[in-house]
Amino acid sequence: MKKIQLYTLLLVLILSGCTKTFLEVEDVTSVTEQNYYKTPEDAYKALVGCYDGLQQVWKDGIALPVAAEVMADNTFGGTGNSDGFGYQMMDEFDKLRSPADQNLFNPNWINYYHALYRCNMLLSKMDQIDWANSESLRPVYESEARFLRAYLYFDMTRLWGSVPLITVPTNENVPQASPDDIYKQIAEDLEFAAQNLPATKYTSQSPATYGRVTKWAAEALIGRVFLFYTGYYGKTDLAGVVTKAEATTWLVDVINNGGFGLVSNFADLWPAASVTTYAGEDNKETVFAIKYTFTSDYDGNTDGNHWLVMYGLRDQFSTPYGNGWGGGTVNPKLWNAYQATDTRREASIISIVDEEIDFKMKGNQREYTGYYVKKYTPTCDEDGNSIAVNKGGANFMVGQFQDYVSIRYADVLLMAAELGAASAQDYFDDVRRRAFKNAFSSIPASLENIQKERRLEFALEGHRFYDLLRQGVATAANTIAEVSTVQNGGVSTTKTITAAKINETKGLVQIPYTQITLSNGVLKQNNGW
Repeated sequence: MKKIQLYTLLLVLILSGCTKTFLEVEDVTSVTEQNYYKTPEDAYKALVGCYDGLQQVWKDGIALPVAAEVMADNTFGGTGNSDGFGYQMMDEFDKLRSPADQNLFNPNWINYYHALYRCNMLLSKMDQIDWANSESLRPVYESEARFLRAYLYFDMTRLWGSVPLITVPTNENVPQASPDDIYKQIAEDLEFAAQNLPATKYTSQSPATYGRVTKWAAEALIGRVFLFYTGYYGKTDLAGVVTKAEATTWLVDVINNGGFGLVSNFADLWPAASVTTYAGEDNKETVFAIKYTFTSDYDGNTDGNHWLVMYGLRDQFSTPYGNGWGGGTVNPKLWNAYQATDTRREASIISIVDEEIDFKMKGNQREYTGYYVKKYTPTCDEDGNSIAVNKGGANFMVGQFQDYVSIRYADVLLMAAELGAASAQDYFDDVRRRAFKNAFSSIPASLENIQKERRLEFALEGHRFYDLLRQGVATAANTIAEVSTVQNGGVSTTKTITAAKINETKGLVQIPYTQITLSNGVLKQNNGW
């Protein structure tokens, strides 16, 4: 992490888990119980380990921000023309596209449970710590750990549906819990965090604490979870814990009291879109971000953004855009969904033609469309040298350092508007006014308009697929399904995505077959996989 780093080998050993068997962790907890978790300082170091766990969930495997765009209608699978077809299998929800990829998400499954283990271990030791003279720290540390646990489970249940619900350190072979039970735990964890974290405004926050969970992040995530759960599962409240009125109140509290604001120019939110005018990390629009640095290497340091390279131009740079693997080629439908006066279009998407890029590597690119992701893409200098490497990164693959901004203030505004807050029209207009500047004209903050606006505002940030799913699986399937033409290795090819496959899987991904085998069949595979 940028501001909170884990340096001691002891913590690495204590907080790491084994990757061999289902939910198994190495038996290193005896030293923890006997010699650790005694002081608030011990708890703080363990909390850093929890953040580190979140930072590592996408160090390999498929990053959820990428998956949520590939599975939606914003991008195709892309990657190299001679690569395997795992990304096409994910894009088309069809296991026959790449039968060998039965463990596409296995690294994610392992890393998520490692991260959960760290959170659960710290939470289980709260009563063991001597909080004398530091009593105020306990609810803060507990809130942060519970938020992180909720964040992890929200990712997991959106990906896989029913997963084992583990709230204590264990290596037991635990069956999958119902989504209702998982969301109840998520809601309780987030509510605890929202109620127990200090109401420190963004404007009063110390730069040294950027990246840590805040009251505002917890309240905002409650809104996101509420909208997805009630939409996808057809419920009226969040697992009996949070009502619509309460979720709305949490979001309005962020707006009125969080001290956040919209960055004036949309492009300035993204390094590749702004270069010299980039607003920087932890700007006033960042409610919560997963922090990365350029110090990843192959000797155990895994704190870089390992997934950014997927979005880079395939095997070619064009300053400021660095090269990468060409994953998630942007669907032309997304480019065409923007009005010409919408500043978000050029800030979000690289257009090969409009930017007059001499792209010579079409022969290496699968599902070439002429459009690439700009918001999250590697950057380079005039000579094509990776900015990450220039800063000291091991290489352009693991040394990327752009943070993943999970919750932006604009999202809070649009969620509050969608839930019918009293100032819904003002919130909606604020987001659109920034996008259109002098060309802005107000339109009603209807549900349909808000949903359309969310696509344009958060395109390629990892939200589109779940925004579609919460409108109903059938709606999502019909929106995503298409027959189009792409170029594979420079050759025009028909691309087909059927609604039937999305309906069959209900938008869930494949539970890794390795995990099913290791569980001796206790885990059950999702439909369609």
